Amino acid sequence: MQNNLFIAFWNVENLFDVDTTDRPEKIKKIIKKDIAGWDDTILSIKLAQLSKVIRSMNSSAGPDILGVCEIENRNVLEKLVAKIAGDGGRAYQIAHADTSDNRGIDVAFLYDPAIASTSPSEMFQHWIMKRYATREIFQVNFHIDDKIIVLVGNHWPSRTAGEYESEPYRIIAGETLAYWIQRIKEELGKEVAIVVLGDFNDEPFNRSIKEYALSINDKKRVKNGRNPYLLNLMWPMLAEGVGSHYYGSQWNMLDQIMISRGIINGKSGWKQDGNVQIEAVSLMSIPKKTGPRRFGLKQDERDTEGFSDHYPVSIKLKR
Repeated sequence: MQNNLFIAFWNVENLFDVDTTDRPEKIKKIIKKDIAGWDDTILSIKLAQLSKVIRSMNSSAGPDILGVCEIENRNVLEKLVAKIAGDGGRAYQIAHADTSDNRGIDVAFLYDPAIASTSPSEMFQHWIMKRYATREIFQVNFHIDDKIIVLVGNHWPSRTAGEYESEPYRIIAGETLAYWIQRIKEELGKEVAIVVLGDFNDEPFNRSIKEYALSINDKKRVKNGRNPYLLNLMWPMLAEGVGSHYYGSQWNMLDQIMISRGIINGKSGWKQDGNVQIEAVSLMSIPKKTGPRRFGLKQDERDTEGFSDHYPVSIKLKR
């Protein structure tokens, strides 16, 4: 029986397939300049860097389940999984669904089949709309021995157009997520274990998270409230002044993990074990510089010794 579970999430930053890959004409036009020269050699280096970080987690055992975003397609996921296994890591399987995002980037999960199982009928996807599809919420129901645990991966609309100008789209995402949590509880029971994780492109204190996704820093309300509240586990780290992403000389906590009341009270069969963590900080950072060392995408910004512009975040659960 699996008594412990290590779950992580990582925005791996623009894991695109090679520049010659056949892709829809619309996406090809949008990303053509960005991925010029993104050939097999560059992709292989990027995969090797990602593999280092993934294998370093969980005391160098790798995560039991890893959510990822900014993945172009299943093909690069399969290459990543093969690289991890080839480097001596776990032989992961893939849960993935395509989106209609303008840049063609997806959310997916890698999971150890010796620990967890799922099927296509237990994967559910929703695209956040702003006149066109953008980013996604991706739910996977995993079976671990006799228990179900629901993981909901998120990559919410970005702040590229401006934080406040783009906020309504993340509010839509938050409202959608809260409805999903409500429906999951209706289908699987109010005490089901749910872990919501992802790159939300908003902070735990932003309206989209607190008011619409109902992800709060109040354990009592999550346990006893009528609404489908989630406990946002990132607040203690906010108090420490750290973050998962560094931009404009400022830390941001865009990558977050939230849990349902069935985990807080243990009635799901799972409980949180220790605090959430920001992973691979020393591995991914440049000495005497702040923030993760990014790999980059465009030719003039690539750093082949880099990794991603986000650190991974993780949670441990126990029976």
